[in-house]
Amino acid sequence: MFKEDLIYKNNHIPRILLGTAPFTAEGYFGHRSRLYQLDLEDNPGNIAEIIKKANNIGVKGINLNTNEKLLKGFDIAIENGVEMSVVGIIGKSDINYMFPDYEKAKKADWEEDINILSKYNTKIILIDEFITDSYDFELLENILTEIKDNGYISGIITSFPFKTTEKLLRSSIKDLFDFYMVPVNKLGYMMDTDSFLDNQRQKLSNLLNKLDKKVIINKILAAGIQQPEEAFNFLKTLDYAEMVSIGVSSIKETEKDFGLLQKL
Repeated sequence: MFKEDLIYKNNHIPRILLGTAPFTAEGYFGHRSRLYQLDLEDNPGNIAEIIKKANNIGVKGINLNTNEKLLKGFDIAIENGVEMSVVGIIGKSDINYMFPDYEKAKKADWEEDINILSKYNTKIILIDEFITDSYDFELLENILTEIKDNGYISGIITSFPFKTTEKLLRSSIKDLFDFYMVPVNKLGYMMDTDSFLDNQRQKLSNLLNKLDKKVIINKILAAGIQQPEEAFNFLKTLDYAEMVSIGVSSIKETEKDFGLLQKL
């Protein structure tokens, strides 16, 4: 299902991406965020070791933002022979996931992020979810235009797969981007739905197929709550999933999770 590259506009794009949320100790991991900060974010060498392991077992793409320590870890990995395509994220800022300040998010220096990502083998650039979910479509149009003008395939990220997709279907930017990253997992965790059973799953499938973008799934492991075997079996049922991004926090997790995923 995910073994072969996605061919899009003459680009070979890996369908499996190494996610980087544990590397930057994102707040939604709860108490584990502090552990990830100590073990990973504050130790770029440890980040590099996980990236190298993932690359060695066949992971050819990384979902990279411009966090300074993350980039240092990626640079160390590259110096040690890692070759990965980049699906970049621009406009990421220090926003509280529980109480997001969308006006603050819109002030992120996304132009500088494009410049930073240009030094890597960047194929796709995605706009951070807190800018997307501000629904400032004029700003989003400007950013998407800049991404394309710099020669990259464009896309956006959302935290709200139902609400945002419905808005996008009626928006002025509907035809201005190609890739769409959304959180989906069997539990409906960190999704904008009270439950995620058959009716809700079919509704989301209908929305995403109607939007007709290349969908990248994130949070399939529900921030570590879901066991990989169950999560990946659920992933196989998603008719709209073109790619998936998986974050890991150790060499052991890297071997287990990507080993399972590559068997799909």
